[in-house]
Amino acid sequence: MSQLATENTSNGRTILVCCGTGCQASGSLEVLASLRGLLAGEAGTAVRASTKSTGCNGLCEKGPLVKILPDDITYCQVAAEDVPDIVDGLRDGTPVQRLLYRDPVTRQRYRSHRETSFYKKQHKIALRNIGEIDPGDIRDYLDRGGYRALRTALSMTPAQVIGEVLASGLRGRGGGGFPTGRKWQSCAAADNAPRYVICNGDEGDPGAFMDRSIMEGDPHTVLEGMIICAHAVGASSGFIYVRDEYDLAVVNLHQAIRDARAAGFLGDRILGSDLSFDIEIVRGGGAFVCGEETALIASIEGHPGEPRDKYVFPAVKGLWGRPTVINNVETWANVPVIIDGGAAGFAEIGTAGSKGTKVFSLVGKVVSTGLVEVPMGATLREIVFDIGGGVPRGRSFKAVQTGGPSGGCIPGSLLDLAVDFDSLAAAGSMMGSGGLIVMDDRTCMVEVARYYVNFLAGESCGKCTPCREGISLLLETLTGITGGRGSIADLDLLESLSATVRAASLCALGRTAPNPVLSTLKYFRDEYLAHICDHRCPAGVCRELTEFYIDAGLCTGCGLCRRKCPAEAVSGEKKQPHAIDAARCIRCGECINNCRFQAVRIR
Repeated sequence: MSQLATENTSNGRTILVCCGTGCQASGSLEVLASLRGLLAGEAGTAVRASTKSTGCNGLCEKGPLVKILPDDITYCQVAAEDVPDIVDGLRDGTPVQRLLYRDPVTRQRYRSHRETSFYKKQHKIALRNIGEIDPGDIRDYLDRGGYRALRTALSMTPAQVIGEVLASGLRGRGGGGFPTGRKWQSCAAADNAPRYVICNGDEGDPGAFMDRSIMEGDPHTVLEGMIICAHAVGASSGFIYVRDEYDLAVVNLHQAIRDARAAGFLGDRILGSDLSFDIEIVRGGGAFVCGEETALIASIEGHPGEPRDKYVFPAVKGLWGRPTVINNVETWANVPVIIDGGAAGFAEIGTAGSKGTKVFSLVGKVVSTGLVEVPMGATLREIVFDIGGGVPRGRSFKAVQTGGPSGGCIPGSLLDLAVDFDSLAAAGSMMGSGGLIVMDDRTCMVEVARYYVNFLAGESCGKCTPCREGISLLLETLTGITGGRGSIADLDLLESLSATVRAASLCALGRTAPNPVLSTLKYFRDEYLAHICDHRCPAGVCRELTEFYIDAGLCTGCGLCRRKCPAEAVSGEKKQPHAIDAARCIRCGECINNCRFQAVRIR
């Protein structure tokens, strides 16, 4: 039984300062220090407030964020120099208007973040505590019902716990979408003890930061999920494998483990039960392939991070040849909610085959970037336009790439596609860990395929020939097309190569690597043909196939393109049509990116 106090330590306001990695990079630690300094000088006055550092609030586009409770005021893009005005606002009860969230579309200001379009359609389960608690203070977690699910689980038999997870319909959030309860069931049934529990925190997808935010902002929910699993499968040891670059996550996880041990939630005879379980942190090996579970297991064992053929699954023969449950961070964060609230409530959310919610990192050519959590079955349109605010600078939506570098590119014609495991797979993409990258009409889809294949070629461990050689040949072919050296025969080669790599590769990295190629060939074949037949890049991205010019009928002579051109290739008088000197132009695209009148064209 924990002896830690759980009451709120402040008898006035509480000021929450986002100190996730993104907001720290924008100066949130300086904001927090300034607030604490000024509030210390207010001791004995009518201004009574305590400060807390929190994890990521999700609205990364507007960080650093500061929230004031119980007033329910949210300030955006706060700098240290804004702190005196914030404290003055506490004194007279008047919000600082210029710091309130301004909707990028309507330009309306909102007092609370909960009123904004970014948050209204979200449904937070995995992210339920992040931005609301101090991740370094276990009392905050306990105040919000933390470790209550563990107590419930310990009053149940292991089979009952597994039954609840099975009934919830929870599927792994790390990419494969395998039913979590079935994995636990297989591990519990294996008789090759000891058993292990692993958290996969090796998040390597470009643009993805879902797991990072949970580990940084709510580490105890990960621990609680793992401890519940340990009781269910009979494990005594656990490991959290964290991407090596995630320094803040490692710090907060270490603190959480120390506090959980001190409170009796980890260690021998947890909460007086027969369960003895502890957790160790392992820093990642720095390879994308270590996110694949068998390669991750090999890395923990001290071997090179290379996958093995899963003719026997890790749940039966995993770490050191013993039964092992391995789930990713987001999956673990859902477990306490399922046990505490019951499987039925969780299963009511989502679709028939995809229960609950999914966390996405919404990035790219979208107005409001950040971390979002929506019910399974929400459409791409709802995520990109209703939550994300659409595409900035008046440009048009072209595609969205889901599922990380091995995911597919989904066109605008499928914007109303439901986002769940099965629908994304049917469209030629995948859920993956939850990266969601928005692309506008200035995106070349052939170059997108080349970019992701280049990433995957560099990250292949090289163990199996289909992946090692096949992805390299895909890259060589795509590079030729974007460089103006492609032929029609290359399209057949890309498709046949993709089929071979997909069928014969050892692990999921190779088997899913062709997705960017096949999805862009399926939905954007005309762009491949334009590169090959017309020697032209319609998006103006591939420099060897692009020439920019200015339409004199649309040019207002504002001069912005001239000022932005790094090669000084644009000339023209003020309020007169400008022109581009093709001989001097380096085809960087700064002119077309900055033109507000669509006067810069491609030929």
